[in-house]
Amino acid sequence: MSSRGSAERASAVLRELGARVRSRRHALGMTVKELAARSGLSERFLVSLEGGQANPSVRSVLELAGALRVNLGALLADESPEPTTPDPEHRRPSRLVALVGLRGAGKSSVGAQAATRLGVEFVELDERVRARAGLSAGEIVDQHGAAYYRRLERAELERLLDEGIDAVVATGGGLVTDHASYERLLAGALVIWLAASPEDHYARVLAQGDTRPMANRSDAMRELRGILRARRALYERAHHVVDTTKLGLGRSIERVAKLARGAFDGAARG
Repeated sequence: MSSRGSAERASAVLRELGARVRSRRHALGMTVKELAARSGLSERFLVSLEGGQANPSVRSVLELAGALRVNLGALLADESPEPTTPDPEHRRPSRLVALVGLRGAGKSSVGAQAATRLGVEFVELDERVRARAGLSAGEIVDQHGAAYYRRLERAELERLLDEGIDAVVATGGGLVTDHASYERLLAGALVIWLAASPEDHYARVLAQGDTRPMANRSDAMRELRGILRARRALYERAHHVVDTTKLGLGRSIERVAKLARGAFDGAARG
């Protein structure tokens, strides 16, 4: 095939890809802005892509497939990208109670048991990011950088908020440092800060069997205190605070469950 023919074929493929993305987005009742938030791609890029003008990377196409809830072949192959009716998951937004706090605050243990008491799902946002990427958090950061991890985290948060479920969600300790993600969380969920003393954070991380943050670092506690000080104002923006050091595990679970029950009941009445 001549170079002119190759260029024409490439242009046709890009036009077909753009048309499939646009068709699937419309089928889901999704705006370009919503797709941008879900995929971590810019609105400008998506407009260009749907017009057949963009030349996306494989990574971008993978992110689009995930955001549009189709397999990669549905965007790239000559097959229809499934339903042309609005996605039933768009009937209502999710009702979420999100736990924020530094690692070792008790988000997983408190969140899981509170969710069980309430009969709702328990979700660890970091686990969803890892599952989406097929890599561990460390591998994602090492291979693609921290900014890419935050983009995936933001996209998974958007998906979660739009899935129409009731859930208690444990977020990563650093989510609050991403302005866009934290603002979205505060607007779309009841946010509870699980606070704890630096000593408890330290002890709980060690109890989890992970000594890497503390290994060969005599100043680890000082650094931990510094992180808590730096993030305190962000964590304090949460709607409620539950001090797991003062309350202990059992009473912390009761308190989170009570706050969550009020949020779920209020949302249901609304």
